Amino acid sequence: MTSNEIKILISMSLYMLGIIGIGLFFMKRANKNSENYFLGGRSLGPWVAAMSAEASDMSGWLLMGLPGVAYFTGIADAAWTAIGLALGTYINWLIVAKRLRRYSSITNDAITLPDFFSSRYHESKKVIMTISSLFILIFFTVYASSCFVTCGKLFSKLFGTSYQSMMILGAIFVIVYTFLGGFLAESVSDFVQAFVMIFALSAILVLGVVNAGGIASVVTNAQAIDGFFNFFTTASPSLDTDGVQQVANGAALFGEPATYGFLTIISTMSWGLGYFGMPQVLLRFMAIRKAEELKKSRRIATVWVLISLFCAVSIGVIGRILFPAETSLLTSSGAENIFVVLSQSLLPPLLAGIVMAGILAATISSSDSYLLIAASAFSKNIYQSILKRDATDKQVMKISRIILIVISVIGMIIALDENSVIFKVVSFAWAGFGATFGPLLLFSLFWRRTTKEGAIAGMLSGGIMVFFWNLIVKPFGKSIGGTLGGILGIYELLPAFLISCAFIIIFSLLSKGPSGEIIKEFELARKKD
Repeated sequence: MTSNEIKILISMSLYMLGIIGIGLFFMKRANKNSENYFLGGRSLGPWVAAMSAEASDMSGWLLMGLPGVAYFTGIADAAWTAIGLALGTYINWLIVAKRLRRYSSITNDAITLPDFFSSRYHESKKVIMTISSLFILIFFTVYASSCFVTCGKLFSKLFGTSYQSMMILGAIFVIVYTFLGGFLAESVSDFVQAFVMIFALSAILVLGVVNAGGIASVVTNAQAIDGFFNFFTTASPSLDTDGVQQVANGAALFGEPATYGFLTIISTMSWGLGYFGMPQVLLRFMAIRKAEELKKSRRIATVWVLISLFCAVSIGVIGRILFPAETSLLTSSGAENIFVVLSQSLLPPLLAGIVMAGILAATISSSDSYLLIAASAFSKNIYQSILKRDATDKQVMKISRIILIVISVIGMIIALDENSVIFKVVSFAWAGFGATFGPLLLFSLFWRRTTKEGAIAGMLSGGIMVFFWNLIVKPFGKSIGGTLGGILGIYELLPAFLISCAFIIIFSLLSKGPSGEIIKEFELARKKD
């Protein structure tokens, strides 16, 4: 290991020790009872709620996946995704946050999303709770694997070591940390990590612009690549049979640019719909201490997201200018290392280590959320509510930690492939949550006629359609090409979301209306607004 690598490792190790310190500080309070462990006793302030929600959502894909997309094919795909996410963030905080915070306190003080859905429809057989918990387990396992991929790529790139060993080491660190402090420690550390992430992004953006000769120089050089710096076309890297971009005379080669049409833009912007079903974000709405503080949280969260997404996309563009033909960046998977390459090149080792901690921060802040929510979905909503109704708080927390380990092991198995593209893994899990829970949450909060039957039909149709569209419809569309192929190739979240909405409406209208008690609770939550 070189002296520079040792300095980077020292910086990152100090950061990791600080994060563990937060876990230890909150460990006693977190282990007091399951509500404290899973929801922090509904004690989050507006800054912690906002920053932790966005940090837990914007995982390693923000610093690696999104810049990688911009580096490889230009700004169109990355920018329209960012615009959709920014709009989704603002609308979610604007219309969902306050209603969910108040409604969840009415419905038996629900502390998990499945618990809220089950209590909202007064179900006795816990069908909604079981289905929603199983979907959480499935999609968060995939989500956690994307975080482990980020850890593996980061450390293997930094220190030239085995991807698999570094991925497993990063996963173990996340598991230990989540064990210690639960939701409150996770939220407070996410608050800290949100600042680290935005500092890292801003620092690399500014230094990158300076080293590239200024903003005008960046724009001029980006426009020289056909289709690269355009919202309505996308660059087409010339790839060999192994998927590696070809290089000639020190320059990466591109083919004819592809049109980025209206349908593709709508498809890409539909990423914003995913926010309505993201458990790690929705839990922050439920956990804030006062609903009145959500307005402040909304402003904080929106500003953070706008700055972070702009920096991430811009870093990908600047990276292509500064490192147009870097060997390690010539595949769609390798391009996701552009942030690491820039950090090592533009900063002295100790500062580079702090900036690298930004990637680690993003990964930890997301993976601990995913593991904690998935573990709570089983221990609270399946084990305690269905399998062992007389389970004590101590037993629930013990089971949650066992499930946490099981999920982590499965996530590590999924993440073993070092050629995994973080952005693609995240997009699938994002679509899963957005289509399974997004429509149901909106209808549960804002349509009093929604019934248990509609809720079940909506979840099942949305979740199943994500798999069907991704694994069957999109490959078929790609094989036939043309206009129809383009329609069938849209992001699976959009059709699955619409199908789920349709099923909720149809099955709710076909079934008996909600009881008077359910209507009363709905009106109480509405009037509190």
